[in-house]
Formats: sequence, C-alpha cells, structure tokens
Amino acid sequence: MKKHIAFIMLSIALSLQVASAQEKVTANKVGDRIEIRINGNLFTNYVLSEFEKYPFFYPVNGPSNASVTSMRNANYPHHSSLFFGCDKVNGGNYWQEDLERGQIISLRADIKESGGEKVVIENECIWRRPGADAPIKDKRTIAVSAPSKGKFQIDFDVTMEMLLDVVIEKTNHSLFSGRMDPDLAVINGGVMINAEGETGEKNTFGKSSSWMDCYGQRLGKTEGMAIMQHPSNEWYPSPWFTRDYGFFSPTPMYWPENDKNTLLKKGEEIKLRYRVLVHSGNYLEADIAQEFEKYKSE
Repeated sequence: MKKHIAFIMLSIALSLQVASAQEKVTANKVGDRIEIRINGNLFTNYVLSEFEKYPFFYPVNGPSNASVTSMRNANYPHHSSLFFGCDKVNGGNYWQEDLERGQIISLRADIKESGGEKVVIENECIWRRPGADAPIKDKRTIAVSAPSKGKFQIDFDVTMEMLLDVVIEKTNHSLFSGRMDPDLAVINGGVMINAEGETGEKNTFGKSSSWMDCYGQRLGKTEGMAIMQHPSNEWYPSPWFTRDYGFFSPTPMYWPENDKNTLLKKGEEIKLRYRVLVHSGNYLEADIAQEFEKYKSE
C-alpha cells in the first residue's frame, strides 16, 4: 500500500513539473493594442489603432527577444510587419496609401483565453472608406502558443463575408503578408526557401507552395519566420509574391487565369487559415516541413 501511495505521489510530482515547464502565454489589452507575452517576455502586440491602415502584429519577437519582422521603411511605408489586407477592392485600397482610400477597422477584439498554454483572441473588422458602402466584414480567430522554447506560433483564421458584390482587380498586394527584419533578409545573407526547396526571389516568385520560411543570422544566432497556408484555403496553394529585401506573401490575386479580376458575390464567405512559426535555427533545425504536416491534418 505504501509503495502504491508513493507511486501516486511521484506521478503527481512529475505532472506538476511538466505543467510548470510548459510555456505560459498571456494577453492583456493596453490602450489600442493587445499585448501578448510568453513566460512574461513580450512576444507580440496585436495593434488595433483606428489611425492605422489595418490591424497588424508588431513586434514579432523571436526566441532571441529581437523582432524577426520590421515595421515600415522609407521605400515601403505600407509594410507593417505581419498583417492581412488587400488592394483594389471595389475601387478602394485596404493595403497602402492614405486612410481615405480605405481602412480595415476593428469593431471588437475579445480575449477568450489567456494564462495557459495559449492565448485566443476573437476580432471582428469592417472594411470601409468615406463615400462608399463597406464591401467586406471579416471575423478573425487568433491563437498564440509556444510549442517549445525555440518555437512561437500564431494561428490566424479569418472568414471574409462579402457585404456587396466585390471585384478585386489584379494586385500583388493581397491577403496575409510578412516583412522580415532587414538583418534576416536575403540581401543581407538570409535565406528564403519554400516547401519545394527553391530559394530566393528569382526561384520562388510566382511559385505555388504550401509554405515559405525566411531566416538569417544576427548576433551569432540563427532565427526566422515561416508562413503556412492551410490546405482548406480558397486558392490553395496560392503562388507567392517574394522579394529578396524581406517581403513574402501567398498572393492569389496577382495570378488570376487570363488576367481576369477576382469576382465575389454578396453573401459569399471566404475562409482562410494561416500558421506563423517564429523559430530558432534554420528551416531544417526547426523542422518546418514536419510542422506543416501536423498543421495540414488539423
């Protein structure tokens, strides 16, 4: 009996040790952003300001505690780290230029889960611009977790509801996108590689692929960020718009058949799922291919 009790106590102790070793993820609203921390360290802010073009994540800190993404520059001031938007929607622009051309505005953002192994946020947004009816409303579920000390994960699921008949003209500025920190970009010695093993802008631009990873070395450490498209997505696998200066995006609206516009009917819903993995090491050390295999079965 004593041995049985001792075994139970040992099992409980081991369980508590495992639980304490798990990464704790928290979210708090701070002004116009949601601050997300992993074991007390800032991972990212989900910025929801009405003075911005759209909601976005910045910084997106890697295991080194430095951001793997960049927040705009003089040449491309419309690249806001990690974001979701689209240009040329019913004559509006929900990606770049001034706010009068169009904005994606957060209507509500609720923290549904915090303090455990993951954070879950529900966010509802309206696409609008002065003098025109809103063409799209979207609902987002954002889940942030830390599968290990060397991997941080963002699951970004969005359902776009067409409030009108929508016409999206051919554009390279469409949907989920990431802009890497310059230190990690190809032009500064970094690597951009897709699921087929093709590297760099020349070999990946316009190629359909399930995922893309960008990584590089700084301060003696290698880290990067991968973006994955879920196989259930409309237009999967979308071709990628890539730039060696550090931009990459699965962009279906730039390669429509016969250069036709993308036409979506009022009431139609488009559901899209993306996974972002911020990781230590290169794509092999982070096992990005196997991570995608897990993701596609979810």
